[in-house]
Amino acid sequence: MSIAGKDIRDFILGQVQSVARQQKKTLAPLSDELPLLESGLDSLCIAIIVANLDDELGLDPFASGTVDMPVTLGDFIRLYEHGAA
Repeated sequence: MSIAGKDIRDFILGQVQSVARQQKKTLAPLSDELPLLESGLDSLCIAIIVANLDDELGLDPFASGTVDMPVTLGDFIRLYEHGAA
């Protein structure tokens, strides 16, 4: 799926960087293997990102309550990629 010429991965990475800047967080280098708990983001940042993605993409893969919590950034991105498929 693409959003105005960007794919979901790029869009999510942009959201991660934007929210980190807004919340004055220092991000670790972003990679699929990066554990979310070591990313530099706190739970508020993740909640803001999820809300932004719901607003922008119309996707909330957590709404069903049956989704395993993502451990890495790659898991988080794949959760949205699969939700969009």
